[in-house]
Amino acid sequence: MTAQGTGKQAGLLLDEPPIFERSRPGRVASDLEAPTSAATDFLPADLVREPIESFPEVSEPDVLRHFLRLSQWNLSAATTFYPLGSCTMKYNPVTNEVLARLPGFTTLHPLTPDAYAQGALQLLWELQEMLAEISGMDAVSLQPAAGAQGELTAMKMFRAYHTDRGDPRRTVLIPASAHGTNPASAALVGYRVQPIEGNRVGLIDADAVRRAMDESVVALMITNPNTIGLFEREIMQVAEVVHARGGLVYLDGANLNALMGVAKPGHMGADALQFNLHKTFTTPHGGGGPGAGPVGVKAILAPYLPAPRLVREGDTLRWGETPPRSIGRLRSFHGNFAMLVRAYAYIKAMGGEGLAQASAMAVLSANYIRARLEETYHLAYPGVCMHECVLSDKGFEDAGIKTLDIAKRLLDYGFYAPTIYFPLVVSGAIMIEPTETESKETLDQFIDAMLAIAREARAEPELLHRAPTRTPVGRLDEARAARRPVLRWYPKPLLSLPPGEGI
Repeated sequence: MTAQGTGKQAGLLLDEPPIFERSRPGRVASDLEAPTSAATDFLPADLVREPIESFPEVSEPDVLRHFLRLSQWNLSAATTFYPLGSCTMKYNPVTNEVLARLPGFTTLHPLTPDAYAQGALQLLWELQEMLAEISGMDAVSLQPAAGAQGELTAMKMFRAYHTDRGDPRRTVLIPASAHGTNPASAALVGYRVQPIEGNRVGLIDADAVRRAMDESVVALMITNPNTIGLFEREIMQVAEVVHARGGLVYLDGANLNALMGVAKPGHMGADALQFNLHKTFTTPHGGGGPGAGPVGVKAILAPYLPAPRLVREGDTLRWGETPPRSIGRLRSFHGNFAMLVRAYAYIKAMGGEGLAQASAMAVLSANYIRARLEETYHLAYPGVCMHECVLSDKGFEDAGIKTLDIAKRLLDYGFYAPTIYFPLVVSGAIMIEPTETESKETLDQFIDAMLAIAREARAEPELLHRAPTRTPVGRLDEARAARRPVLRWYPKPLLSLPPGEGI
């Protein structure tokens, strides 16, 4: 067993061997009697698995303890501060989880006739209305299954809008500080991407957009606050420049957690945006998903929204027919419903004042970290930030310390590392986003760890080069793991894997 922490014991981490080492012949995890007839008597032959050579034979407690101990090797938002920037690893309230598991929601078949699903449809209707109010948009579709699909949805609507006007355009302007998926979403629709560089303080000037803007431009895709964590001060002037030449403005809503209840993208000149429910409204993120990326639009784009759309007739709701100008259906059924229930519960619990307070606390937390670290770590762009601050490894060159070394050393202190090497416009970036859900005590512990690591970097740089040293495994070859992952189990040594497979 190994102790986790630095200086003082922070917890006990149990060693865990591969489950194969726990295997003993004849040991089982159940006491079910063997079937009296062959499995093929009641199952299709192609579904019946042949016995697997060397498959582990273990008891139920061994299985339970094995996977529970492995889970304790991971850092998560449920176990520690999780400061990933631009991803908003916000704590997911248990109340939302309970509500999403109510039998009336979980057992409701998606093909249930509208008349028998009025409660669920009412929830969707109200969520659309709330998201429209929060964003300053006129209409919302809950159908997109992820933030990136929300971007793609908007780009498809933009294309349909310009095509209807007999003005098929080809170019999308995207600032270098925009969210990373924006160029991919534009390219998927067949558009050419033209980048716009920020000014010396990391912002987009209206004059820079004016120089790039002409009648070939479909839209400007801009993230506000941007991925450097700064509010785009000229956003309204930028929107005016784009609209004056017939273009549209897409505002990426990935960082809406800095604005909700305080400012509305629809009031800034945005024609469309996506909501990342996992980032802003406490639905599970990543592997805990699936995601949800509703898209909101101004009235000029409402006819192009995905179908079907909810229609209210008196006190009854139903799914309407596909409008003639709709871009059609994006996916099966209507969004990831359980995610929408969680977001609905969060918004209803918070209310307008609560959402505004959450935004204020997120900004305050980020600036508290910035203020305490900016004398020790290089701040990419000086001044007040919004929901996240971006530092860098500049100043540690003499010690040979890179951002990756700092991030790995944080694991020894019991903290998941911030986002590193993003945004790309900042060399050696360390992007920290605390969210509103962390206490001052937690922020202080993280800051103290970062300050301690800075001292170690200058006094004992080799310690950072070796980090992490207190985790169950040391520093991994992440590039190789990403390029050649082992995605299936083999009952034979890795050295005998088929060519091209394995690590």
